[in-house]
This record gives sequence, C-alpha cells and structure tokens, in this order.
Amino acid sequence: MLVSAASPFVIHWSRAEWHHGAVIGHAHALTSPGVGAGVGPRPSQGASAGHADGMTGFPAQDVSTGPGWSQWSQIAVARVRAARVHAARLATARRAAAEQEAHRRAEQEAAAAPVYRNPLRSISGLLPERVDMGVDFGGSGPIYAVGDAVITNATAGSPGWPGGGWITYRLTDGPAAGLMVYVAEDVTPDVEVGQAVTSSTVIGNMFNAGDGIETGWAMPDGNSAESQLPEAGSISGGGPFPTMVGNNFDDLLQALGVPAAPNATEAGNGILPTNYPTNWAAATKP
Repeated sequence: MLVSAASPFVIHWSRAEWHHGAVIGHAHALTSPGVGAGVGPRPSQGASAGHADGMTGFPAQDVSTGPGWSQWSQIAVARVRAARVHAARLATARRAAAEQEAHRRAEQEAAAAPVYRNPLRSISGLLPERVDMGVDFGGSGPIYAVGDAVITNATAGSPGWPGGGWITYRLTDGPAAGLMVYVAEDVTPDVEVGQAVTSSTVIGNMFNAGDGIETGWAMPDGNSAESQLPEAGSISGGGPFPTMVGNNFDDLLQALGVPAAPNATEAGNGILPTNYPTNWAAATKP
C-alpha cells in the first residue's frame, strides 16, 4: 500500500522535473551567446532546438552583417545603369567614328573628282568639224558647262551667229578660273544671266539646223570670240584658221574626252594670250 500510494507522487514529480528541465534548457538555449552570434539554433525551430537531448539546430543567417535585400537590389540597379551608360558611350563612339570615316571618304572623293567635265558628253551623233575661232561640231542634244561658272549671256536670237544662239559663262574654279567660254549658233539656252552652274548643269540644247555649234574662248566682256581681240591676233570669221585660241580650247576638250577636230594638228594662227594654260592634259587631272 505504501509503495502503491507513493507511485503517483513519484510519477508526478518526475514529470514536473522533466518539464522544469526542458523549460530551463529552452530558456538557456534562447539566451546563450551562440544564438546572439547567429550560430545557434533558429528561434523558429521551437523548443526542440533547445532540448537537452543533444539535437542540433540549423545555423541561422546573420542579417546584421553583409548587404540585405534592399542593398542587393541597389547594387543590381547600379550595375544595370553602369552597363547602359557604357553601351551608350560605345554607341556614340561608334557613330562618331563612322561619321569621321564618311567625312574622310567624301573629302577623298571630292579631291579625286575632276574639276572639269566633257560638256558634249550627251550629244547624239557628235561630229567634230574644224577649229576656227573656236571649235565646230555637228549633232544634237544637251550641252553642259565645262565646270563651275556664272552665266553672263544667254540668248537664242543673236544676229551675229548662224542659228542665233549665244551663251557665255565665266569659269569660277580650276585652272581656267576667270576665263570666259562661249557656245554659239544652233543652240537654245536653258539658263539665265547671273545663274550659277556646274559641270552637271545643262546650259543649252543643240538642235539640227545645218550650222551645228561653235564653242571656244570668249572675250572677257562676253561680246564675241577671244580670237578677234588684238592680243589674240585679231582673227575674225574670215580666218586664217585654225587660230591659236581655237587650238587651245580644242586641247581642253580633248583632255576631257572630246574627239579632236580634223585640223587640230595644224599650226595655229594669231596669238595665245598668256593667261591660257597650255598643258590641259596635266591641268585637268584630279
């Protein structure tokens, strides 16, 4: 009876002692230095992490050291911004390099482009006839300026020339800058006085009316052919031909690809003024 009566007390005491020990162990685990240092059991694991039965808890991450989620997101954004800035700078540098290369090529092409071009390159049935005060041709089609110039005369009704056409322009660039060119006879002007033209400008259209055209060096005032002036020998429409001034203009046309006139190799008459270049093959090279 005595043993039996004591049994409930013993059991009660044992359970209480066990409960007291567990509580003490749990409290000790929660207040131990290991937990405060982040190496002990995680609080979320409950009392089992603090049991005195030797079970080991998982180490908790210490969020008090190193970057948190906010800091990590800031680092990621900064890296993205840096990458975008680098890409933009690289694209700008590439565009600048491409523009410089295009500019360099344009300068090279401009330097290589001829100053003067064949003014009769589009004439259909072009036929060289003779050198007289200028150079005579047959055919039909558009006539261009030799090079950059300003129109000084443009009429289809000049009484001094068969066919009535009379166009003059003063060259503004190249070895013949300042010299005056005329195109006369069977030509209708497509330009006006004072107009700036280039070697790509159609200045008139040659038509078939039996007289053809004559083109050559004009007087500085644009009134007639240069060969009629005293400094060129005062040679008018009656000859003798070819004139020195006419041969010189034919040399220019040949250098630009125009076929030579039949009498181009004959000695010229009159005088060639000193302001006319004599080696057009060299003067017209790019």
